[in-house]
Parts: sequence; C-alpha cells; structure tokens
Amino acid sequence: MKTLTYSLQHYVVQKGGMSNKEAVQCVLSGRVLVNGRKGLLRQTVQHHDEVRLDGQVLKAPQMFTYMAFHKPRGIESTLNPNIRHNLLQTIPTAQRVYPVGRLDKESEGLMLLTNDGQIYGRILHAEHHQEKEYSVTVNKPLTPEAITQLAAGVVIMGQQTRPARIAQLTENSFTIVLTQGLNRQIRRMCYKLGYQVQQLVRTRMVNIRLGELQPGQWRDLSPSELQELRQIVAA
Repeated sequence: MKTLTYSLQHYVVQKGGMSNKEAVQCVLSGRVLVNGRKGLLRQTVQHHDEVRLDGQVLKAPQMFTYMAFHKPRGIESTLNPNIRHNLLQTIPTAQRVYPVGRLDKESEGLMLLTNDGQIYGRILHAEHHQEKEYSVTVNKPLTPEAITQLAAGVVIMGQQTRPARIAQLTENSFTIVLTQGLNRQIRRMCYKLGYQVQQLVRTRMVNIRLGELQPGQWRDLSPSELQELRQIVAA
C-alpha cells in the first residue's frame, strides 16, 4: 500500500491531459484551484486536497480511515480469505483497511487499521524504529538475569535483538517496549532464555494505546491522537 504525492504542475499534466507548458499556463493564470484557492506550481497535492480546473474536479478529497482494534487471540493477522480465522471475519468495517504490522495467532491486543499508505509505511518499516509495547506473562518466575538479558538483547534467528525497555510487573510477568518487529520476536527471546509465553498482549503502538478495548472491539482514532501520530512518524 502506497500513498503517492505530486506537485500541482505534474498533477495537472497527468490528470488534465496536457503538456507541461500548458499546465504551467493554467496554474499561473489561476484556472487551477486547490481547495478553492489559486494553486501554486510547486505545491504538493495531498490526499485531502480538492483540485479543480476551470471549475471541473480533477481530484476529489480522499478520506482515510484510522482505527484502533483489539485483535482477539486465535485470529490470524491476514486479509487472505482463504486462511481460516482471518482478520476479514473480525474487523468492523466494510472499507478496505490494512493492519499495520502483525500479531501472531496466539497473541492479542492493539492493531492499527488504516488505508493511509504513508502512515502505514512509516510505522511498519524497520528503519523508522517506532515503539510497540507489550504485556507478557511467562510460565515461571523471572530471574534478574533474564530481565537484564531481555533488555540488553537476545540472539534469535542469527541476529541480536535491539535493546528494549523492560519493567517487571509480577514474578511471572513484565512489559517490554520494542523498536523492531522480528517474526515472533518476544516468544523467541523468552524461549531462548528458558521461558514459555503464556499470554502476550500488545498494549501500545507509537502513541496509540489499547486502553479499555476488549477483544473484537474497535474505535476511531481521535483527532489529537492522529495529529500526534503524524508528527511522530514524520520526524
């Protein structure tokens, strides 16, 4: 999923079916309006912009969906209808939205669902190092050494995991903040140290928190959450 942006000049060339010279003249003469105002040659056309040429709509505003969803345990993080217990059977909208990242079938918790390719990519791509927080319960008491190793990094799948923030909750549970998303990372880290994960819940992605959402429940992101999210992922 990808969100493309163009200069207004390029957009008029592509959508208006004219040459660069003709597009320049249209924009400079005020025939092209962006959200009701005279357009500028080099301004970027955003997804939410309306573009008109001589009163005719070249581009209608595109409205994106942003949802916080509590993925239940036992649901696969896929939109493939051929896989049993897929997300399509549980997500609460008919709109085509995409899960930002994955949670394995036996894990639950916060998923962001959106059709905004820009935010999707900036959270998902590893080089952006966006935070994700989890609550983890294991099968036996945690030792101080195990907590230290989880925080420092563990070698799994031939690579050292990035340092993480750990806070022990009870003798068998802890929270962990990761800035990467290797396949089944927390389960593999715990297994490497001799523990089995009994419950794993994602409670936060970037600035969005699971809060009181119960499995299968969802909510739209608030305007303030969305504004903060955009600022963080754009940094």
